[in-house]
Amino acid sequence: MTSLSDAHTAVSPLAGRKAIVTGGTTGIGRAIAVLLASEGADVFICGRSPEHLADALARIGEVGSGSGIALDLAEPGQLNRFFAEARASLGSPDIVIVNAAVPARALSDMSAEEIRYAVEVDFTAYVLSAKAAQETLADKGDIVLIGSMSAHVLGPGSTVYAGMKAGIAGFAEALRRELGPKGIKVGLVEPGKTGADFQYPDIPAEKQRAMIAEETMLRAEDIAVAVHYLLTQPRRAVVQQITIAPREQEQE
Repeated sequence: MTSLSDAHTAVSPLAGRKAIVTGGTTGIGRAIAVLLASEGADVFICGRSPEHLADALARIGEVGSGSGIALDLAEPGQLNRFFAEARASLGSPDIVIVNAAVPARALSDMSAEEIRYAVEVDFTAYVLSAKAAQETLADKGDIVLIGSMSAHVLGPGSTVYAGMKAGIAGFAEALRRELGPKGIKVGLVEPGKTGADFQYPDIPAEKQRAMIAEETMLRAEDIAVAVHYLLTQPRRAVVQQITIAPREQEQE
């Protein structure tokens, strides 16, 4: 019989792993949490809405195991509270998905207060979540940052958001080099336009469904599959960056 042992690289199973997911109650974060739970990982999530949290945990419970809390990572002390609760729930987490984000518009269209809040969630909380992850993982595991193609597809309506996501792209590459020698893998996933409540009110649900059917918009589950691929590679291999675009996405 012909040996097929070298036909595919070794795949690392997710069963038994323990994952923290920021912004895991809706959209991309929820899809990631559900997929990881369905593969046997225990997940701990957060989101700002108790109603969205309850809905996400109900779905996670249908396919696997998970828990979480409702809070706002932009508020002082809440990020530390989230990671403390996650460690207490999971024991020894070995995956951290940094995903929580809010929309941001053109600089001219945002107040100073709105800009500060967006930076707190989309950049400051990302960096601090990575710091908490580095301390939590203790020289093992994976950090996955969810960025955006907005870092590269620059338009006049995305000034603030693109600036933050470009910063996250640079941060992710440098962090990979910093933490790799310590045994922690760091990857970046950059989605194009993806269906989620993140797109409201600019793109309502009905229009999102139509765009997905037209293949001008991704489903959140498409991004979750990319994260799954990244997490299941052998420890020697780091998928530094995955960019995922709808086949028919227009340049903005």
